[in-house]
Amino acid sequence: MTAAGAAPTELGTEKIGKLLKQYAVPGIIAQTAASLYNMVDSIYIGHIPGVGSAAISGLAVTFPLMNLSIAMGTLVGVGAMTLISVLLGQRNYGAAQKVLANVLTLNVIIGVIFTALTLPFLDPILRFFGASDTTLPFARDYMTIILAGNVFMHLYHGFNGLIRSSGHPKVAMGLTLFTVFSNAVLDPIFIFVLGMGIRGAALAPILCQLVALVYTLRFLSD
Repeated sequence: MTAAGAAPTELGTEKIGKLLKQYAVPGIIAQTAASLYNMVDSIYIGHIPGVGSAAISGLAVTFPLMNLSIAMGTLVGVGAMTLISVLLGQRNYGAAQKVLANVLTLNVIIGVIFTALTLPFLDPILRFFGASDTTLPFARDYMTIILAGNVFMHLYHGFNGLIRSSGHPKVAMGLTLFTVFSNAVLDPIFIFVLGMGIRGAALAPILCQLVALVYTLRFLSD
């Protein structure tokens, strides 16, 4: 964990106001950009010939389940951020590396369990969230792809915060911006050019986050 181990020592010496600006501004930008995911998906899905409005309704039904999945991945990352920040402040890089490994293991386990528990009961869950006979097929198609890549999403959200806590908030922000803008580029390709419809809208963010995850793991392990 050299990249994280080499984190700036300014957290213990710099003025709080400067640190707040240095860490808060990239975080705000990243969170604002991340909120565009569903907006971009809705815009493209709404233009699918013949099914736009029904597909958008189906997408909206999936939001609670998607947010729960993201929350589970973020939960591990937020707890690990605190531990790693303390350990890096103590210059205990070996222990920080172990926490990093535990985050990887725990997120994989949680991601697999979440998928295993929700995928067999996906239709009843979506109906509970308000899916109708018309919107259910679209919601099912979208969430099936999302759940198939759920582990990658868990890992991405879990590790993104670790980059920030290791002293690199701009890198964490850059990765979030990359996933958002690359998703906006891939969405129309998958949806319209490849004819995947709403499945393409689900596949695009998973691939974007997978690429960002690979870079994140390399960054943290260098």
